[in-house]
Amino acid sequence: MNKEEILQKAQNDNKGMDVADLNIQYKAAYISYFVGIIGIIIVDIINAIVFKYVNHGANMVMSLMLTIAFAIKYYHLKKKHELIVTICYSLLTLMFLTFWILQLVKVW
Repeated sequence: MNKEEILQKAQNDNKGMDVADLNIQYKAAYISYFVGIIGIIIVDIINAIVFKYVNHGANMVMSLMLTIAFAIKYYHLKKKHELIVTICYSLLTLMFLTFWILQLVKVW
């Protein structure tokens, strides 16, 4: 393969996206996850203070989103760190699911 063929193959593989675009998308997704988490925590704290109620369903959805994101990363990268984080977020999702179900049946 010559230089032009390698360049053409790389461009086809990236489907028109260069490394800078991919890095910006990665950073944007990473920052948005954590801004979302901070936002949910702030809303939960305010709801707990003002209404004496925390919406565990919203917490469950946020942790489920992070579980899926890290599961996909683990599937593609096969890194131990991604697996550990996936397991932790899965447990957190199950905890919030349990709390949400208890809220729905008015046990808690």
